[in-house]
Amino acid sequence: MDVAEQLAAITVEVVYTPCDEQASVNLQMKIGATLRDAVERSGLLARFADIDLNINKTGIYGKPASLNHRLRDRDRVEIYRPLRADPKESRRQRARERFEPRNSPGR
Repeated sequence: MDVAEQLAAITVEVVYTPCDEQASVNLQMKIGATLRDAVERSGLLARFADIDLNINKTGIYGKPASLNHRLRDRDRVEIYRPLRADPKESRRQRARERFEPRNSPGR
């Protein structure tokens, strides 16, 4: 990349965290690149077969962002795994377990 191209480029990081590891790729992208461009260029789609951009949500620094989102210099693009359970239902289940009477001998 020559000097003119470097001045017209942005640096972004694309991250994905499967269960047992974290994958992170730093990229130089052209100004105007989208979140989808960065994910596709990162190589993570080929490396992790479980990533499906029709299912997995994406974001920038923990805030949801669409695949058409235009990137800015130093953005951290995140690919999120699908939730295993509904958070509300999980909280309800924990509350039920906490307040159910326990069978204890001698009471």
